[in-house]
Amino acid sequence: MMKNFSSSPLHSNNQTPNHIRERNNRKYSLLSAIPFRFSLRGYGFCMATLFFFCFGSLFYQLNGGPPKILLDIRQYLGVYLKNPWSVKMATGRLFTHKDRLARQLVSCPHVHKPRRGESTYLDDHGPPAPRVLPFPSQVVYNRVGKCGSRTVVILLRLLAEKHQFNLVSSDIHNKTRLTKHEQVDLMKNISNIPQPFLYTRHVHFLNFTRIEQPVYINIIRDPINRFLSNYFFRRFGDWRGEQNHLIRTPGMKDDERYLDINVCILENYPECSNPRVFYIIPYFCGQHPQCREPGVWALERAKQNVLENYLLVGILEELEDVLLLLERLLPHYFTGVLNIYKSPDYRKMGNMTGTVRKHTPTLEALQVLYHRMRYEYEFYNFIRDQFHLMKKKIGLKSVSQPTAYSPAFLQELALRTPEPLDEDEELDTDLEDANSWLVHP
Repeated sequence: MMKNFSSSPLHSNNQTPNHIRERNNRKYSLLSAIPFRFSLRGYGFCMATLFFFCFGSLFYQLNGGPPKILLDIRQYLGVYLKNPWSVKMATGRLFTHKDRLARQLVSCPHVHKPRRGESTYLDDHGPPAPRVLPFPSQVVYNRVGKCGSRTVVILLRLLAEKHQFNLVSSDIHNKTRLTKHEQVDLMKNISNIPQPFLYTRHVHFLNFTRIEQPVYINIIRDPINRFLSNYFFRRFGDWRGEQNHLIRTPGMKDDERYLDINVCILENYPECSNPRVFYIIPYFCGQHPQCREPGVWALERAKQNVLENYLLVGILEELEDVLLLLERLLPHYFTGVLNIYKSPDYRKMGNMTGTVRKHTPTLEALQVLYHRMRYEYEFYNFIRDQFHLMKKKIGLKSVSQPTAYSPAFLQELALRTPEPLDEDEELDTDLEDANSWLVHP
């Protein structure tokens, strides 16, 4: 009779209870030892990683950036992960990208300039952060002739160096009226100046209809005073050298150079009558042909442009207040301008720009001239009121000065003045643009 050992628990799988107990003890001892050995390895790995990170950070700071090979590897892996099916294709795209970026940086260097320690890949860093510019960062000073513009330009040259803004002063002094094509070209050129900038030129107002409109500033003065300053300056210059007038107006004959101003006004010479004496308003009216015709239309359009496009229009009789308001309104351009203006060195230089041999006409001549310039005076009074209103809003207290030639002093005379010439006739008979009589530093 055979015994069935398979059903016996003591002989199942040829293992006794002692064998099972011993095996379990060995298993638990091995499991308890494994975590101990794993912790040592993990500790060593963490310490090595930390050391590598610290060493890499130190190398990054001392060397000014990551090694080029790491940037290439990162770029390569980024492209490869997007398309893992073709390593060769990814590598080709990498170098194509680098070549394309290099060409872009060469053709457009202002878009992104790589600096030491900065990646040159736009995919890594994106486009550079735009420079935060103060508002406004586009200013146009379409300066009116013989209204203190040379004084302001000298100040601007010193301020541009101090505050690091772009000052562009045009060398064209005798072309205030432009064709439509010239207007478009000038507006594009102005808009392409790196900001912040201040552009100055003797030019009538330009309406930047299709381009971002810059902020305008300007200064005017008593119209008769401006006319007298221009009349004598054209002939005899200023204190910088009385012989300068021979260089400015070499074709002027002696009978014209020494023409008595009373004769010029009373005998209705072209230089002392309309449309020549209608001078200030066109600077604010604009480039429309009707802006050069003395009348209500040009006057009202000039007022509208001042209200809509000019940050400030000051008057030369209160120049220190003008500079103070510019310092308040445009601090990134004019901070410290009063200190420069009041300095002894600048005073000495500014005194050299005064017109020589200037004298006042007779009362009769002044009455005739005032009548011809009645629209100019209406505009001047409007600007003076606006300027005083702005001073009041800012809290600037100053004593306002009356105009040198007012209706109370000058009695209106019923004198007829010649009608404005037509556009073609004016261009043919106009001997010289008034701006060509001016000298600029």
